[in-house]
Amino acid sequence: MHSEEGLVVGAPVRRYDVIVVGAGTAGCVLASRLSEDADARVLLLEAGGREPLAAAADPRAWPSLAGTSMDWGNESVDAPGIGRVALTRGRALGGSSAINALSFIRGHRASYDAWVTAGANGWGFTDLLPYFMRSEHAAGRDPAVRGRNGPLRLWSPTSPHPLTEAALEAARQVGHPIADDIDSGLEEGFGWAEYTIVDGRRESAADAYLRPALDRPNLDVVTDALVHRLLFSAERCTGVEYSVGGDTVTVQSGGEVVLTAGAIGTPQLLMLSGIGPQAHLREFGIDVLADLPGVGANFHDHPMSGIVYRSVQPVVASTSNGGGEAKGTMRSAAAAPWPDLQLFCAIAPLLNDKVPGPERGAGYTITVSLMAPFSRGSVRLAGAVPGSAPVIDPGYYTDSRDLDAAVEGLRAARELGNAPAFASWRGEEAQPGTDVQGDAELRAYLRRSLHSYYHYAGTCRMGTDDDAVVDPELRVRGVEGLRVADASVMPTPVNANTNATVYAIAERAAELVRS
Repeated sequence: MHSEEGLVVGAPVRRYDVIVVGAGTAGCVLASRLSEDADARVLLLEAGGREPLAAAADPRAWPSLAGTSMDWGNESVDAPGIGRVALTRGRALGGSSAINALSFIRGHRASYDAWVTAGANGWGFTDLLPYFMRSEHAAGRDPAVRGRNGPLRLWSPTSPHPLTEAALEAARQVGHPIADDIDSGLEEGFGWAEYTIVDGRRESAADAYLRPALDRPNLDVVTDALVHRLLFSAERCTGVEYSVGGDTVTVQSGGEVVLTAGAIGTPQLLMLSGIGPQAHLREFGIDVLADLPGVGANFHDHPMSGIVYRSVQPVVASTSNGGGEAKGTMRSAAAAPWPDLQLFCAIAPLLNDKVPGPERGAGYTITVSLMAPFSRGSVRLAGAVPGSAPVIDPGYYTDSRDLDAAVEGLRAARELGNAPAFASWRGEEAQPGTDVQGDAELRAYLRRSLHSYYHYAGTCRMGTDDDAVVDPELRVRGVEGLRVADASVMPTPVNANTNATVYAIAERAAELVRS
């Protein structure tokens, strides 16, 4: 039964044409697009609550949302030299788009063309471009490559932070190219970024796609719904079992079930349902339906670090998302196939408890993120109880090539931070300190200062080989009636914040399901 706002708090056993599991970015897109067909009954299930926290609407408040009810609260395993890393991810209508830092950036076209090389035929940049454009309303951009009629209304800062202006001028001074549209996927260099902010408020996937569709009689949305497992008849996925409070509910699908629970939640649910590495499932007494070793493998993320400076003048608050209003990409080496480093100026000292430094308001960071990591990690079960935290090993810096590239990134950040444009801001280098110069010292600093960029992907890799989890039509191999349509299908990293790419994946997935 629908409430007055279109959400349901429970549902009887019933039959739907499509069941979508996870109301994050991709789930909101799919539920909205699929329910445009009035003859298709669609159910969207979300583990998070019905109402966002008040802070979620404020673009500047996103750091405060980590560790709240809108965050699953995961962390990594303990890694040598790194320790445990907080792995924030959204648990709410809109998923991580409801708690992230609001950046909306496509990766460089070559990083999508690499998907085709990896076996994701038909998923190169040119193939994805119509779906990128379908999601966005980017006023003032080139209509040949940027959308004008999509649900997401993108915004660029009209009164950028003075530190951001200094960063863009510093990039020019040290010789980085200045891009007209760094969000297009066609340029590299530094330029003004776009954000999912409308009239000073966050615009999540729930705001842009789902809420306008809630009055459709063929769409049900159930919140606070913990999905236990997928249901099968022989090798066909026929529905989902979930609970709301203490009540267990079974729903049937006459068409398909689509998993959009993200690069951590989706492989976890597949494994709980008997789809994954055979030996691992048997450790927990789970009957094996499909032995797919790739489920939970190939985890990749963008690790972050940076050069932290004390400021000789107070760092005032931002009027947008708290900094990073201009971003830049560069190559760590001339032979890199696409820009593999992202740099920007954060108007706060990005520190953890292993890296002391200035208080907020007294420092800033030239941030470095490795955008094309070779390292791979995994998501594994800790037990067979639904809702228990999985074991997440991101594998950060397990491939030495990543440390080599990140060291070059730190040196580039230092060059940027020491440019004349920062002269009126720059105090001492608080971290790692000017005495830290050698490769070995910088590698150690990269480990102890590591932050996740929260760009988890790859754990249900798309491809055609035996280790692929889904085929190029996003169908789970070895079973029928089941697809995956979120960041977990990315075979290799994109060199940008991942949210824009997830929108495009979901737009294409909706078309695949409809067909």
